[in-house]
Amino acid sequence: MRKRLRAGRLAVRYAYKADPWRAAGSLAVNLVATLCDLMGAIVLKLVFDAVAAGDEAALTRAIALAAFTFSGSLLGHFASTTLGMGLRERTTLYIDTRIADLTAGIYTLEHHERPDHLDELHLLNLNHQRLAGIHDSLVSNLSGIVRLVATVGILGAIHPLLLLLPVAGIPCVLASARAVRLRHEMQDRIAGLWRLQARLIEIGTGRDAGKEVRLFGIGDDLAARWEASRAESDRLTERAEATGAILNALAWLVFGLAFGAAGLLVAHEAVGGRATVGDVVLALTMAGGVGGGVQSVAHSVNWLLENMKMGERLTWIEDAACEAAAAAAPRDPTPTPAALGDGIRLEGVTFRYPGTPTDGEAVLDGVDLLLPAGSTVAIVGDNGAGKTTLVKLLCRFYDPTGGRITVDGVDLRDLDVGEWRTRLSGCFQDFARLELLARQAVGVGDVGRVDDEPAVAAALDRAHATDVPGGLPSGLQTQLGRSFEGGVEPSTGQWQKLALGRAMMREQPLLLLLDEPTASLDPVTEAALFERYAGAAARTARRTGAITVLVSHRFSTVRMADLIVVLAGGRVAEIGTHEQLVAAAGAYAELYGLQARAYR
Repeated sequence: MRKRLRAGRLAVRYAYKADPWRAAGSLAVNLVATLCDLMGAIVLKLVFDAVAAGDEAALTRAIALAAFTFSGSLLGHFASTTLGMGLRERTTLYIDTRIADLTAGIYTLEHHERPDHLDELHLLNLNHQRLAGIHDSLVSNLSGIVRLVATVGILGAIHPLLLLLPVAGIPCVLASARAVRLRHEMQDRIAGLWRLQARLIEIGTGRDAGKEVRLFGIGDDLAARWEASRAESDRLTERAEATGAILNALAWLVFGLAFGAAGLLVAHEAVGGRATVGDVVLALTMAGGVGGGVQSVAHSVNWLLENMKMGERLTWIEDAACEAAAAAAPRDPTPTPAALGDGIRLEGVTFRYPGTPTDGEAVLDGVDLLLPAGSTVAIVGDNGAGKTTLVKLLCRFYDPTGGRITVDGVDLRDLDVGEWRTRLSGCFQDFARLELLARQAVGVGDVGRVDDEPAVAAALDRAHATDVPGGLPSGLQTQLGRSFEGGVEPSTGQWQKLALGRAMMREQPLLLLLDEPTASLDPVTEAALFERYAGAAARTARRTGAITVLVSHRFSTVRMADLIVVLAGGRVAEIGTHEQLVAAAGAYAELYGLQARAYR
């Protein structure tokens, strides 16, 4: 319950931040419309009593009052609908922006790589528009409660036994709430199935896997997997909905019997002369109003609980962002150095990905390593040796689960993570294909100069990628990606060169990380690129002690490094220069020999 209350407060705060005037106005006009609806039933009693008494003046006053309350009700509901639509649009936009900010602001990658986190994000993204309805549902519930309380008061004034009628509506509200809880439990259970279905559709209809889907004829298999997953999720959904429907039917049967008893009681009072015709009309109208009120409250509770569940998911991402911010906050704040004197040292670094059992195998296990200031360091090893994980730790996408990383003797966790990343640059094996203008796709590597075309051209020159703009229809002004009108799809090699250019936008990073950055380029192009870059890196290193870390499987490139680190099973197996490692005749020498023979 505390979670739901917190979620409600959070969503209402978002609504008032998005559009305070519409939020306050929506509440006000809803209450006015509700009061006018209640007055309408009382005015109806006055009309019937005036007719029965033959009092023409009283009838005129009652009809005038009826016209006023009817107009007030119509205007109130119309204004409520209009204000609510505008408020939901603005609140949805605000929440979308907030979710994007929170997700992007988390300094780690954990929420992108853990299945339980991915389930939460998938459900949040799938139903995030419901969050904008929390304010409406709270206002609707408040109006329903006001209506119900007033109705109960009027019925009690007619006959005390009529006070029992609203009590008979309680099972309806409880059954509705139970049905919602069953639905939420079901959604949590099948979130992984929904994510699987979305992924299968993406594979079957998307561009990236299109060639292999057709070549290997796996379309039918994908469809069969989707149908099996959908059948399971439908089975669980239908079971939850059927249970909820049975509960609701039984609850409304109880209320229907109570309503019939209330009608008989009022009729008996009228026949006995203990109530006027107006009292009978008022009692029947209000009794019907109780049914409508109970139905409205049950619906509103249902709606509110549905929205609150999304609110709980929003509080989850809020909490994750706050926890991440607290974890990222330096324990002993130290400015990021402008230059490196000693270098970056890993001291007993161990790392297990979140969700891995504590006794499970570590990706990195007790790594001791110095990346000397001013050096180019190559990291090699088999797949799964921990090369990319080491790069992630240096970027502080994760923190070590054991040991520490120091920068000139200062724990990396004592540096502001945002400030540290401004001194980094990199290109990764799974580089982003940013469907922007070609100039922007490179320029965002130094976002303050995203529109500086000379700077972009210089970065492409450093990346040995000056041929890319010439291969695009409008050069750097070309829209990338066929999903846009007039956009073009660069080749994989062009995409990779654009990513390398992006990495070169920061001219003097303290740490440049190149994780398989040329996997889509031929060996000759890769060698030419790094031979050219090595000289520039050495000049920068002399000024700032900058370090370049290169992960590559191509030993023709690796041999250019000042230091080569061989990882095996998450540990440092060998370390030294190319000549030293070849002379040692170990794993590196064997791999180098095999690759050298392949190119002869």
